[in-house]
Amino acid sequence: MGQLIQWYPGHMAKAFRLMRENLNLVDIVFELVDARLPASSRNPEVDKLIGDKPRLLVLTKADLADPKQTKAWKERFEKEGLSVVVLDTRSPKTPQTMTKAAKAVLADKIKAQEKRGIENRPIRAMLAGIPNVGKSTLLNHLVQKNVAPTANKPGVTKKIAWLKTPAGLEILDSPGVLWPKFEDQQIGLRLALSGAVKDTLFAKDDAVLSLIAFFRDYRPQAIIERYHLADDAFTMLSDVDILLAITAKLGFKDDYDKAAIRVLNDLRQGKLGTYTLDLIHG
Repeated sequence: MGQLIQWYPGHMAKAFRLMRENLNLVDIVFELVDARLPASSRNPEVDKLIGDKPRLLVLTKADLADPKQTKAWKERFEKEGLSVVVLDTRSPKTPQTMTKAAKAVLADKIKAQEKRGIENRPIRAMLAGIPNVGKSTLLNHLVQKNVAPTANKPGVTKKIAWLKTPAGLEILDSPGVLWPKFEDQQIGLRLALSGAVKDTLFAKDDAVLSLIAFFRDYRPQAIIERYHLADDAFTMLSDVDILLAITAKLGFKDDYDKAAIRVLNDLRQGKLGTYTLDLIHG
């Protein structure tokens, strides 16, 4: 996992510079975080960059996340004073939801503008977040046409561009940005599992072993049912042996790397059910 910890391509440094230069052009920042890892996917560098600028925290991919955990995280963030929107970014109501939430955050500013005779001015927003958090998908829903390239891999958006939406927003898109170094190895692993880090930059079997260890306490039945393992698999087998058992059940003989790729894809596509890797207990 050594490569993963130090991963910081040059285009990310450039993206931060562009975001910093354009921050004064926007009224609000839409900070996108993955609902499956609400803490781990919050880039501390983006948080610092936004500073006191009005922001809306957008939990994306909520349809893939554990709904109870999403509710708990929303409540926690709101207690911290943040305005939060939970999105299934495929929902047709997304444009209205985002515009309404942005207006609520900017209510005082909009009221002051109206007193000066400025009415119905489009709200200018910057999208910010880590790679593969769903920015391009959200953007396409906001503008209601495919203007941003989308793919289920990080690093698709490479430059900054303004886009107008029918719902009264003007969006400044930006590339996904990770931070220069993951101090916590577990954060790096969670980002790898979610697809925020390119698959070529980490050992997939290590990541899947960490996932098996997580599901052992969280929801072992999801692994047992998906790969037709014995009911007592998590009682009788180590994490490594479970990966080997999955490999055999998939018909991959001893090619556990191939099995790891399958498990990763199943996880990301929701085939292991809804899940949240950052847990609020209690």
